[in-house]
Amino acid sequence: MPLSLYQASVPVFQQSLEALRGVLIKAEAQALATKVEPAALLQARLFPNMFPLTRQVQIAADFAKGAPARLAGVEVPAYPDSETSFAELAARIDRTREFLKTLAPAQIDGQEERTIELKVGGQMRAFKGQPYLLHFALPNFFFHATTAYAILRHNGIEIGKRDFIGA
Repeated sequence: MPLSLYQASVPVFQQSLEALRGVLIKAEAQALATKVEPAALLQARLFPNMFPLTRQVQIAADFAKGAPARLAGVEVPAYPDSETSFAELAARIDRTREFLKTLAPAQIDGQEERTIELKVGGQMRAFKGQPYLLHFALPNFFFHATTAYAILRHNGIEIGKRDFIGA
């Protein structure tokens, strides 16, 4: 049986968001246990010209809600980028996961040829549904989720591959 567009998107985002949430919870607990200011981790970066942890998580959540919404032809939920704590980032992930639960396979499957237009780097781009998911949305999601993980690991948070992959 071929892999459907829904199977390649919603369950993948759900699992990875759950794992990302778990990593954030571990990071906050370890920071508090070792008397590291959580705000320092939230603003940590791998390099000065890269986004901090908070922004990496926001962007990962944005791709996780945006890609399936666009494939389903529904409005992408808008979240303000105002999170300043681990709890607020976890709540953003929770909102994203709840939104994903509202999408049915029938809304996404069969949308491989749907034209999806969006601004990328200030330029309008058009994608077909399947290449949008497989070659743009998923790689971007995993880039930002991986970077969030790497920021925390680089800053001494004791997490590993199992934490990143999740259940």
